[in-house]
Amino acid sequence: MASAVGGNSAVRAARGAGVGARRFVAVGNLLGFQVKQLFPTTAGAEYEKTTLLEPLWENRSQMTVYRGLDHGVKGGHFAVHSFLSGVLNSEAQGRANGNVTIDQHLADEVGFETRFPSLTVGSEGGIHGGCQIAWTKAGVRVPPITGPAELFERLFVSDSDERRVRRVEENQVQASILDSVREEGNRLSGRVNQEDRAKLDEYLTSVRDVEKRLELRQRWTSHPKPGAPFEKPANRNAVEDLPLLYELMALALQTDSTRVATLEIGGDFMPQHLGIKKDHHGLSHHGNDPESIASLITLEQYQIEHFGKFLTRLSKMNDGERTLLDSTAVLFGSGMGDANVHKNSDLPVILAGGGYKHGEFRVVPSQGLNKVPLCNLFVDIAQRMGVELEAFGSSTGRFS
Repeated sequence: MASAVGGNSAVRAARGAGVGARRFVAVGNLLGFQVKQLFPTTAGAEYEKTTLLEPLWENRSQMTVYRGLDHGVKGGHFAVHSFLSGVLNSEAQGRANGNVTIDQHLADEVGFETRFPSLTVGSEGGIHGGCQIAWTKAGVRVPPITGPAELFERLFVSDSDERRVRRVEENQVQASILDSVREEGNRLSGRVNQEDRAKLDEYLTSVRDVEKRLELRQRWTSHPKPGAPFEKPANRNAVEDLPLLYELMALALQTDSTRVATLEIGGDFMPQHLGIKKDHHGLSHHGNDPESIASLITLEQYQIEHFGKFLTRLSKMNDGERTLLDSTAVLFGSGMGDANVHKNSDLPVILAGGGYKHGEFRVVPSQGLNKVPLCNLFVDIAQRMGVELEAFGSSTGRFS
């Protein structure tokens, strides 16, 4: 595969680019991993190689493996969507920020710097209605970009002159509508009771979010996208497309098209494309059957192998005086701790890059007064990105 533009020239050439700007990527797996083959038994820097860590062994100095982190939620498959929020969607009503995920919170804070505030990549196939890794403050699921062809077009295919003119006109019409909506809302705010005013404030907050996105779209309409590094790819299937999705995400970061991205490996990740006869969901309920577990390890090793290649790719991309991996905190894991018994605790979590000191297996208290929620790590990631955040989701403080 052809490489992207060399060095950090693409970063410097992109509008709004900030060499060394902090970035965040999260990769989630809908059905979890075999934690008995993932977690080492020895904590610290001398942790041993496990079956599922073997594909990452050359990356171990760039990453930290965590055990004991979760959100304290239950629900099995129906709680996996809380991986980046710490909050179940069903329990989000009445919360100031609902069940917003950390990627969307960061996008709201730093996304205006780039063409795309965030990129959500996944699928709409498989169990439970497709990708659910990203949620807005309004409690709305962010629909995913569903394949490499669409992601390539978003990143590299510019509008025609005719389409660009239409976009300008559409933006003007939408701006006029939003002006009218905002004026009407402000007029009503002084005439409603306290309960209705709270609902109106929530509505106006959504309007302001739309206004911000419209302003961003207006800003970028006349600016061409980066040059394509290779021909537009074709969509194949979730298994064979995974390496290309990672490559396109790396290019999105390198060209400063976005600084926030997520990828969910969903229920349409079909083991048949790895020569495995059973479906992924069925295998995840293995009942301790050795053959099913062996098949799961094969497909999980494949996923982890390409995650490791993504880390290596970022580590070879220059970003000023450091690498793109140094500038990018990359979270990898799942909202499912053990799919066999529908457990959402003791989640598999790996953090790479981001300027952290890495190279350890860290075990944190998972119960009692000293329990460390996964959201504490999200608070730390946000603060390192320069986002003022004291609490998030189920956090009890900043991870240390």
